[in-house]
Amino acid sequence: MVSLLHRAVLLGAALLAGCDGSPWNNPYPASQDGANIFYSSFAERPKHLDPVQSYSENEYVFLAQIYQPPLQYHYFRRPYELVPFGATEVPRAAFFDSKGRRLPDDADAKSVAYSDYVIRIRPGILYQPHPAFAADEQGNLLYHNLKPGDLDGIHALGDFKKQGTRELTAADYVHQIKRLAHPRLHSPILGLMSGYIVGLKELADALGTAEKGLPADGFLDLTRFELEGAQVLDRYTYRIRVRGKYPQFVYWLAMPFFSPVPPEAERFYAQPGMAQKNITLDWFPIGTGPYMLTVNDPNRRMVLERNPNFKGEVYPDEGAPGDAEAGLLADAGKSLPFIDKVVFSLEKEQIPYWNKFLQGYYDASGIASDTFDQAVQFTVQGDIALSDGMRERGIKLQTAVATSVFYLGFNMLDPVVGGYDERARKLRQAISIAVDQEEFISIFQNGRGIPAQGPVPPGIFGYREGREGINPYVYDWVDGAPRRKSIEYARQLLAEAGYPDGRDAGTGQPLLINLDTTATGVGSKSRLDWYTKQFERLGVQLAVRATDYNRFQDKLRKGNVQLYFLGWNADYPDPENFLFLLHGAQSKVRTAGENASNYANPEFDRLFEQMKHMYNSPERQAIIDRMVEIARHDAPWVWSFFPKDYTLHHAWVYNRKPNQMAQNGLKYQRIDPALREKMRREWNQPVVWPAALILLALAASMVPAIVVFRRRERRTATRAPGETAR
Repeated sequence: MVSLLHRAVLLGAALLAGCDGSPWNNPYPASQDGANIFYSSFAERPKHLDPVQSYSENEYVFLAQIYQPPLQYHYFRRPYELVPFGATEVPRAAFFDSKGRRLPDDADAKSVAYSDYVIRIRPGILYQPHPAFAADEQGNLLYHNLKPGDLDGIHALGDFKKQGTRELTAADYVHQIKRLAHPRLHSPILGLMSGYIVGLKELADALGTAEKGLPADGFLDLTRFELEGAQVLDRYTYRIRVRGKYPQFVYWLAMPFFSPVPPEAERFYAQPGMAQKNITLDWFPIGTGPYMLTVNDPNRRMVLERNPNFKGEVYPDEGAPGDAEAGLLADAGKSLPFIDKVVFSLEKEQIPYWNKFLQGYYDASGIASDTFDQAVQFTVQGDIALSDGMRERGIKLQTAVATSVFYLGFNMLDPVVGGYDERARKLRQAISIAVDQEEFISIFQNGRGIPAQGPVPPGIFGYREGREGINPYVYDWVDGAPRRKSIEYARQLLAEAGYPDGRDAGTGQPLLINLDTTATGVGSKSRLDWYTKQFERLGVQLAVRATDYNRFQDKLRKGNVQLYFLGWNADYPDPENFLFLLHGAQSKVRTAGENASNYANPEFDRLFEQMKHMYNSPERQAIIDRMVEIARHDAPWVWSFFPKDYTLHHAWVYNRKPNQMAQNGLKYQRIDPALREKMRREWNQPVVWPAALILLALAASMVPAIVVFRRRERRTATRAPGETAR
């Protein structure tokens, strides 16, 4: 009994003495304390890490740090601008006619048979250390002729004892373009690129034939095949030839699809037994970028570490207006990257992730709907600001309008809401006014968005700011800001369209419009009820027809809709990538294209064909202005909103600026590990007094029992010989 009390007292003293300020809830090993490590998370395991197969944002988070395509996006400038990465400069297309004669840069697209992009890469770029390059003193590759048993004890890339590297060459970029046609890789852009890159379809056919003659595990050697549209000119120069005039092709050169992959990697990974051990290019990338993947455990964590062979890139010395004042250019000219290691931990649930961010164990975070009020508040002027709790912790808020658009589309083939006469236009314009996007953004988006004035979002060439950028059919410019036209004006337009008070002037029947949607999840009912009320303000009845995604797509293909919801995310930052959604030749019903409204205005289409072949210039801007004006007047969409992304980061993180087009921003960021360690200690002080108090109370509760026990012992000790206890 005394021993138990003694132990309780000692344990309480140990708890109090052990409170040295070190966080007890730290999820990372003590060896990482104070290290130059960036901590992040992922919610879904990447399916592909082979750059020829990957086409998903959660995969690009990793690939963009590992691979080095010829081009990248400037980290700061807006509108988004391409700059060299692996290349020495952004290539400008040279145009040729069908007889191979060089054409002027302003040649009409109809006369251009093909365009040549000549790309020169920087000498001296090295691959990350990798066993595929490991060689002996004579230069013989060590791991390219593995025999049965050589893979015993090998379970991951790091188990190979030796590594090597070599210089990046133009042939590696060409090799990757050939891989687009590999029959076993099923690249998602093969179909699209076969229509542009000369000879790619023919190469795919040839590789398919060759592959049929191989055993199941046979190696298909792409170096034995030529591709007319991708040719090596010298060690550091290659040429890509595309059909016609396609200025947007240059944006593809900033995507992982066109990153270099060395033939040695394919030979290394194709050896028998590798795939069975999950040692593949799809699992262990090999690149020349600033980081390399050293741990791939998608059920727990992914780790990127600094590529020791990466060099030659420095932090930008110029940016957009306001960047210098915000301190974003303070590291100008310094070598990249700044961070040594990036640890991504699997987090499937939002609440644990959010709590770890608040505790300082994640360096940056998005804001989910259920934590929005905890992080952000609205000022009396309606502006967004951090909550007091966030500011007290030194947390910073950054916002950026996404290169995306959401819209409520009309089917222009429908006899009621479609058509191009004044009746139909006024009906659509009235509905566009009545659907209050400002209210929708406030209620359902937590203010995270801006009302769309047209199809082109901010950050994309062609977008107009201020008064000249408003939609005059829906907004007035009042006191230096856009103001939605009144509901009374919308009712007047509706009456002029032949539906006074929402009834057909001829028949007296109420106007009924069907909205097809796949929105059936939690929270959908409140949104759909809101839309119904917006139409009720006009006296129009809205019938919501919920359906599954496949049925919805079938209705769009057949034109069996009146109204529908859709959105679009940019593949690349060019106005063509948004305006094509209204191009008549892309009609969903007629051509199975992406123009789900089946909008077809001859002048819009003519201007689109002219605009899409142009480089950015005042002339191109003028054409875009005219196209947007035509679309606003015809109103094939209710221009809904451009979503706004909100991100948070701690005070020890520097050089963060949202970039909607690039995923390789980790190399620019810098952290202060000492400040992070200090703040973690302050925010995660172990609270031991309750435990100590409980132990002391437990000890105190034992005192009466101990006293009684000691008394009984004394009585027993003093009892006479032979005396019986009673």
